[in-house]
Order: sequence, then structure tokens, then C-alpha cells
Amino acid sequence: MTEVRPTQAASASLWEREQEVAAVEQAIDALRADQTSSGSVLVLRGEAGLGKTALLAETRRIAEARGCTVWSARGGETLRSVPFNVLRQLLQPALVSLMPEEAREYLGDWYDIAGPALGLTDPGERHADPQGVCDGLVAAVRRLARRDWPLVLVIDDAHWADQETLRWLAAFAERLDDLSVLVVVARRPGDISGESARHLDAVAAAADAPVTTLSALTPDATAGLTRATLGEHADAPFCREVWAVTGGNPYETVELLAKVQDSELEPVEAQAPELRALNRSARGGGLVARLEGLGIEATRFAWAAAILGTGISVGLVAKLATMSDEDAVRCAELLRNARILTEPDPAAVPADHGDLEFVHPLIASAVYNSIPPALCTAMHGIAARVVTDSGLGAAMASRHLLQVHPDDDEELVEQLREAAREHLAVGAPDAARRCLERALLEPPRPESHARVLYELGCATLLTAPATTVDHLQSALAMPGLDGAERVDAVIRLSQALIHNDQLEDAVRTVEAEAARHEPGPAQLRLQAVQYMWEGIHAGEASSPGRSERLADLASTCTGRDNSERALLILRGFDAMTHGENAEVVVELSDRALVNGRLAPGLGWTDTEWGVEILMMLASSYTYTDRLDRAESLFTEALRTYESAGWSGGHLALAHAFLGMEHRRRGRLREAEATLRESLRIAERVGRGLPLYWSATCNLVDTLLARGHVEEAWEIAEQYGFAPPYPSTIVLPDPRSVRGRLLLAVGRTQDGINELEAAEKAASARGHHNPVMVPWALDLARALSTQDPARAAQLATDARRRAERFGTDTAIGEALRCAAALETGQRAVRLLAQAVTYLEASPCQYEHAAARVEYGIAARSVAEIQRGLGLARSCGADGLVAQAREVLETGRGLR
Repeated sequence: MTEVRPTQAASASLWEREQEVAAVEQAIDALRADQTSSGSVLVLRGEAGLGKTALLAETRRIAEARGCTVWSARGGETLRSVPFNVLRQLLQPALVSLMPEEAREYLGDWYDIAGPALGLTDPGERHADPQGVCDGLVAAVRRLARRDWPLVLVIDDAHWADQETLRWLAAFAERLDDLSVLVVVARRPGDISGESARHLDAVAAAADAPVTTLSALTPDATAGLTRATLGEHADAPFCREVWAVTGGNPYETVELLAKVQDSELEPVEAQAPELRALNRSARGGGLVARLEGLGIEATRFAWAAAILGTGISVGLVAKLATMSDEDAVRCAELLRNARILTEPDPAAVPADHGDLEFVHPLIASAVYNSIPPALCTAMHGIAARVVTDSGLGAAMASRHLLQVHPDDDEELVEQLREAAREHLAVGAPDAARRCLERALLEPPRPESHARVLYELGCATLLTAPATTVDHLQSALAMPGLDGAERVDAVIRLSQALIHNDQLEDAVRTVEAEAARHEPGPAQLRLQAVQYMWEGIHAGEASSPGRSERLADLASTCTGRDNSERALLILRGFDAMTHGENAEVVVELSDRALVNGRLAPGLGWTDTEWGVEILMMLASSYTYTDRLDRAESLFTEALRTYESAGWSGGHLALAHAFLGMEHRRRGRLREAEATLRESLRIAERVGRGLPLYWSATCNLVDTLLARGHVEEAWEIAEQYGFAPPYPSTIVLPDPRSVRGRLLLAVGRTQDGINELEAAEKAASARGHHNPVMVPWALDLARALSTQDPARAAQLATDARRRAERFGTDTAIGEALRCAAALETGQRAVRLLAQAVTYLEASPCQYEHAAARVEYGIAARSVAEIQRGLGLARSCGADGLVAQAREVLETGRGLR
């Protein structure tokens, strides 16, 4: 057989690629020039066989020749269901060189989060947050990249990469501003859809230059390649036919010319008609015929290699193909000589342990597709056992199990369930979903069917809440879920309904289940969840008698277990929103704690209750002027989520509520920074969710307090802070905040209308807390000239409610509002009282505003200067400007 000349083949694939190679060289030189420069992304796109792989090989050669470190990986058509497969390939050179303690040192806090996805450490028992794992992987690779500068990352066949790797790649590519790394990605056009396509589009958007689209060889280039391979005597008609047969595809041209050499065909016009037959033998059915010509054992070996797809070794293939190691070595050699498989240098890696790969993805696809369907299915089943017996785990075997035909095999169901658990533990819920959906097709036995549906519902909760609802409703309609497990499933179903914007259905679901139970811990837990969902519902009216029933139920609670503690929290939150006395709210909230701390099982990452109940607790402290306790809880949430790697919706919500606490305290700069971070994270999770509204509403409120009115309006416009409002409660009240915004931008009547809508909604819900729902204070000021009588009544009612609630902030703000409707000494006296209350309040922005207003009314330079100092420390730029203007004019001041 004619010897293959690899140097010639490699150079052949680079014909007419001078511009692309020059772009690679330029990018590598820029990388090497300055370690402090930003990174860059190059994306190569082309159909199969147009030379993407050859360009990446040339990229590696150039980079290594110029002193760069290169990490490379390749996607596989049959491997897209293996989470983090491509990323693990990519990082293998870096990870292999690290001892375990070195890996922990390099990855730092991210080790326990990113380590399981990379195979460095065993996963924990809790489901990993996919966004947290992604962020951890980005941080891990950034740290490793700084160690190995100048670094080039090369990813081939990215259209076949697993979704988890593509998610990481998109996030990594967007964070190269301060990391000097070159990322080169090759992909085919099309061949991908859904989330994976979106991630690849994000990678392309991060590229410094437009995506490079490779084209086929021209007739002249094909002629040059033909003569370089076969000799200068190849005539023009023959060369033209080579181009016509291959369409200028570099891979097909190289393979066809190799066949011409093998067949000793003369490259002249008279032999040109033979080219089409030769080309057919080099691809598709012809390739299969060539494979079969090597014998049945070589064919079985090639089939087994195609089934494995990755991590192919002669020993592993021998087990799958049920042949001896000696026969396997011989088959591997035959397939290498036939340009079907390639293997590493035997001097470096023993043949029975060495990795194998197909010469080209087109060959791998052709071989895999040539396996008879029934045999293919059977071989995947055998492969699953081989992989499991090799100690690689259920998750690695699961991609083979997915291909096995359903056969009422309970063992397979259990293997898929175990694989799903492993996938969830490393942050790959989509892979878990595929395993559990396949398990349902087996199908499971009646006694475990409901549990599989329940596990599937848990896996899809955040990614597909509508599907989750169907799964969990089906599970609950079957026998098999009893006791605490059934209660868990009902609560999980209610959470899915909430995520699917079906809050009323969520309430009815837990209410109906609670009615099925006798009085006891299970019923109490369900009742607590029911009241929780009702408590966050922002509908037009609350359930009649709800607060009274909740108060009666909570009155029997001592806080002896978490169900009772949850009810105490809910009662306290309900009392806070209704404007009951703040001391009552605080007493109820304190009773829900254990020695001043959250009870075990009721922590920020405990899934039994969810985050909502704890946010209610901390919000109760926020609006009762116990900001130290609120800040402690919100800071603990932030720290807990960051250390656990929960960097999706939970982290966004923690930032939003901590920002709200900063805003209440008067740390307006810190509030703005924290809320912008919340909004950034919320953008990744998805618009329209309650957490998104929390971030936007609090940011608008903070910018208004800072006096940045135009910026507040831009945020509102950019992020859709306008009706319709979400079905869940948002703190502070979004209608009140938007009404204030409209007044600030000069749309007075629109602002009044919005505040009156806030009044109507708050009255229907019984929300009379004047700090949480401050519509009355702004509406009274807005109506002071056009309807002074109503304005006065609003101010009087607001003061009455504030005194009932009893916090210094509420009373001080009501006094400020009343003063705004007065003149002369009456206004001065009211503002003096407001200052007294607000000075005792932890809310320093409101104190600063009252000081400035009091100074202006009393014409006191000293008081205005005191207010100015407070405003500066708060970051209230608008208030600072107002105070300065009065001081600079000096009219009537003393």
C-alpha cells in the first residue's frame, strides 16, 4: 500500500489559506507582545472537509514554535450528551501537571465548585448550581491561564461540543478584557440549535474580527495541489476533473489523490473518467466497502471505536469488540494504514493503552452510520457495561445507555437514575433530564415510576417549569409517593407553578394537599407553604380572613420546629406589610431564630423551604428599622451562595435585597453598585422573573435617592420597569417607585395616576405599611397645589399609619410629608420633629433630606451644612446640589 506522506497532506489542506494563516500569526504575535493586554477570539467556520482542522493544526505549530502553550480539544458527533467532555479535554494538559494539593491551591475557593465538573474531586450530595459551576470553571481557567501565559486555546468541531462546555466557552470569551489568552474556535455552519447555538453565537460576538468563513479550493489551487501530489506531468483536463469531482473540498481532494496514488492511475485526460469511481470509494459507501475489505475483525474494531467515540484505547476496544488484545493491535495497525484510524507514537504510549482517534470526523460519522441499527444498539449496551466495569461511573456510561432500546429493564432504569444524580451533582441538569426521560421509556416498574417522574421534575424545575408541572402532577397521580416524599413533591410542584407564573394554582395545590392530612407536622408544613405563596402574591385582593387565620395558627407556635418557625416568619411578614406595630413584627421574627441565628435546615441553601421564607424574614427586619439584623442575614445569604457556587437567581436575589438594605441605611453608592451586580446576574437568568423586578425596582429607587433622575429613567426604559407588574410581591412597591419616577421626570399627571393605582392595589391587599408602600407620601406632595384638601387628608392618614407602625423612619417620613404641605413656623416645627425622629433612625438618607429641608425652612446655615455633610456621606448628589445652591445664594439665611 502506498505510504501516506503526512507533511504533504498537512500542507495540502492549507492551500489558499494564506490570509487565514496570516490572521493567526498576527493574533499570536499580539498575544506574545504584552501579558497585560486583553485576550482575543478567532472563529473559523466552514463545511466539513474545508480545512478547519488543518488550520487549527497550523495554529498549534505556529504557536508552539513561538513559545506559546497550547491546549486543544475537539467535539464529537456522538459525544454531545457527555457534560464537560470538551472542556476536560482542553484542560487535561494543565490538570495532569498538577498534584491534588496544587490544584486546590490554584483553584482556591472554586475547587469544590468547579472540581467535580473537571473530575478533580468527588461531587457533594447537593445539586450543583449550573451557573455557579460555569462561573467556577471560568475562574479556574483564568487562574490556570495566567500561570501558562502565553496560552492558546484551540477547540475544533465546536458545533459538536457538549452544551455545558459551550456555556463555559461563551462566558469565558466574554471575560477576556483583562486576560491575555488567544481562543481559536472552528465550527461548521448550521448543525446546531437551541441553547448551544446561542452560546456559539455569543462566542462569535466576542471575537475581535468577523467570523472567517472558509471556501472551497479554486480550480487553479486544485491543479497545483494535484501536481504537487502526483507530479508535474498531471495534465490540465485531469486536474480540472479532480476539481469537478471534489468540488474543491480540500479533504476530499487529498483523499482522492491518495486513491489515485494507491491505484497507480496515470494523471492524464484519458484516465480522468476513473476519478468519480475512485472518489466514491473514498467516502460514504465507498469508505464502508474499503473498511469491509480489511476483514470482519477490522470492521468490528472500527465499529467499536466509533461506538466509544472518545477515550478510545486498544484494550477498551478489544473488550467491546470481544477480541483478543493481539487481534486488536493487528486491527488497529490495519486501520491506521488504511487512513481510517490514527494512534500515537508507540514509543511514547504502549499500543494497548494508547489513545486512538479517527483520521477525520467524516470518517467517524461514516463508520458509525454503517453499523447495522440492531447491532449498534447492542454494542452501546455492551459499551455501557465496559465503561462501568472500567470504573468510569454511571455518568460516563449513560450516553451509551441512552441509545439502548427500551426493554423493561429495571437495572437500566436504576443505572440511568444514578447517572442523573451524578450529572446533577456536577451542574449538568440537561444531561440528567435526558437520562430520566430515557428511564421513563424503559419503563420503570410501577413502584418506582412515580419516583422517576419526581426526580425528572426536580431536574427540570429551573429550565422547564411547564414540563416540570406535567411530570410532578403525573407523579402525584400515581401510587409510590407517600409521607414526607409526597409532601416534598407537592411543594416542588408548587414551586414549579410559581416559576411558570401560576401562583394561584400553586396556592390551591398546597391547600388541597394540606386538607388531605391530619393535623401534624406534614399539614403544618403545607399550611406554611400555602401562606408563604399567598404572602408573596401581588394579586388584586388577598384571601378573605387570611391574616386572621395565619395569626390564629401562629399564636399556637413556639418555634419548636421549622414548620412553626416558618409560620412565625410568615405571620411577622404579614404584620409588617399590613403596618401592624413594628415591635410585634420584630418579636415574631426573633422567635423564628435559634439563639439569634437561622435554625438548622432553614438555611439559605436548604431546599426544604426555599429562599422566599428567609427573604421575608430579613425584609421584616429591614422595614422595622432593624437594619443590622437585616444586613447580617442578607450578607450571610450572599456569602453562602458564593461559597456554594450558586451564582444564578439566588445570588441575584441576595444582591438585590442587600442593595435594598444599603438603600434603606443610606449607603447609596454601595446600594447602586450592589444592585447593578444583581441586575447583571439577573440578566443571565432571564427577564420578567421576580428577582429581575427586585433588582430593577431597587436600582431605580436608589438612583432617584441619589438625584440621578435621567439615569433612573434610562434604567426603567432599558429594563421594562413599567406595567404590567409581576404576580409576586416586589419590595419596595414598584407602583409607588414608578409613580415617584414619573413625577421626577416631569410627567406629573402620569405620576399621580400611577400612585393612585398603587393606592388601589395596596388597599385591596391590606398593605398599609407607609415605608414599604410609600405611595401616600408622594401622592400628597403631588396633589398639594391642585387638590390641597385631599393632599392634607392623605398626609394625615399616612401619619396615623406611621404612628401605628411605630418606627422612627415611618413617623419621621410622615412628618416630612406633612411639613411639605405647610408654610412658615408650622412647617419648621414639623420638620424639627421629623429631624428628631430620623436622627434616631438608621436611615441616613431620609435624615439628611430632613436636615436640609429643616435648614431651608428655618433659614439655618448650620442645619443646612449638617444636612449637606450627611448627604455627601450618603452619596445623595441631588440633595448635595440642592443644599449647595441654597448656601451659595444665601438669601435670608442666618
